[in-house]
Amino acid sequence: MIRWVAVIFVGLTVFYALLPWILVKIGVGRIIGDVKFQLFDRIFVLPFGSAVLWSAVAFLIAEIVKRTCAFC
Repeated sequence: MIRWVAVIFVGLTVFYALLPWILVKIGVGRIIGDVKFQLFDRIFVLPFGSAVLWSAVAFLIAEIVKRTCAFC
């Protein structure tokens, strides 16, 4: 269980690091629930809605792999 928490934490950290450059081009950060504000001439994005969406997608993929994996 703790291993999955660590994997999710690392995945979300990478997700947030890639957000300003790559993920904005595919629409992440513009979903309902994402907060975008400007402070001291810098734009900050808090992608709450995107994080929930991507976590749900990751959960569904993990469930599919768990149910179909013959060696797990």
